[in-house]
Amino acid sequence: MTCLLCDKTLHDQPTWQHFLGIQKDAFACSICFEKFERIDRVIEGDVLDSVDSLYAYNEAAREYLHQFKFMQDVALAQIFAPSLRSVLNDSKKIVVPIPMHPINKRKRTFSQVDALLEAAKIPYQSLLEKTTESVMGEKSRSERLAMTELFRVTADIQRNEAVYVLVDDIYTTGTTLRHAAEALKQRGVQRVEAVTLFRPIREK
Repeated sequence: MTCLLCDKTLHDQPTWQHFLGIQKDAFACSICFEKFERIDRVIEGDVLDSVDSLYAYNEAAREYLHQFKFMQDVALAQIFAPSLRSVLNDSKKIVVPIPMHPINKRKRTFSQVDALLEAAKIPYQSLLEKTTESVMGEKSRSERLAMTELFRVTADIQRNEAVYVLVDDIYTTGTTLRHAAEALKQRGVQRVEAVTLFRPIREK
């Protein structure tokens, strides 16, 4: 088996943890994976009750997202499956991926957030629909903050007392997640959390 990032052979030998199912197969070599900076940055707000971002959006993260999203290398979803599983594996919470607009999804051929959750074997509910084709990464901060409704809820909310967890690949200004949380809360959801794979770290 080879590293999905550098194509070098992985030299891991089977251990008793493998046989017991405790240790999972690696999809990236230690040299590549150590380039990702784990931060576990948690912030709290009002509409969006909390956001847990797992890794810093550094150069390794930029290269990863480019290869994964724009070069359509879906296999790369496996690399962060254990990390996502460790924070999302809670049957009491309802996981909701941030969706792409249908037109953009057809262009890219797959939804990167769905792929990440499926690789991590995390059950999820597709409750949201994006109402605009515009991509957040192509807008300035002021343009993002000025945007109106970005999502609508497309299914009945059956368990308003449950905690809903939005999942996205990257947190920038938080506009996308806040709009999604607002859409859910307008339908009666009491608490909305979020988990993102990456988040830019800005110097104070």
